[in-house]
Amino acid sequence: MEKRPTILLIGCAALAGEVAALSRLNGWDHVDTDWLPATLHNRPEEIPAAVEERLREARDRYDQVFVAYADCGTGGRLDAVLDRYGVARLPGAHCYAFFAGLDVFSALQEEELGTFYLTDFLVRNFDRLVIRGLGLDRHPELRSAYFGNYKRVLYLAQQNSEDLLARARACAEKLDLQFESRATGLGAFAHALGIEEDTAVPDPESTWSA
Repeated sequence: MEKRPTILLIGCAALAGEVAALSRLNGWDHVDTDWLPATLHNRPEEIPAAVEERLREARDRYDQVFVAYADCGTGGRLDAVLDRYGVARLPGAHCYAFFAGLDVFSALQEEELGTFYLTDFLVRNFDRLVIRGLGLDRHPELRSAYFGNYKRVLYLAQQNSEDLLARARACAEKLDLQFESRATGLGAFAHALGIEEDTAVPDPESTWSA
């Protein structure tokens, strides 16, 4: 059997569970991961430098390096770093885009611009990253400043879980926003990673540990 090229994924820890599920299902023993803290999303200006540090450390150690971030609020600064290293990243402005697929996400944005998106990871970590991360536990009056222009919470579900669905609904209630959910599965995400053309994805009705 021909040896597969070694690949390093440098990315956001918010994607670790989904990548682990794909890796187990597809036997990706040639893929290593290097996760940066998901809390960087609250400080997106720090993402480009953090990624560049990991790129320097990985230099010449892998056949291919791929960055598992979208732009994620860096305003093109992440792309400027990646251009210098000749490294590609996930498409789109946010992880919501590549989970849903770019065309679907664009339609969702046109449908309601004032949408706050949730993924499985963000549902599990909502209190830590959103409530405490934005200081809403100490200053609940800031809710209107952060979310006053939002109309709905849209949960893009990577797996079928009644528990996560209930928790996502509770997140919307905490923000006093309308709640909707859409099942995305991992198909669009697996395609965006581009590790293998025939990547198998978990059944949409299945669950996996994050």
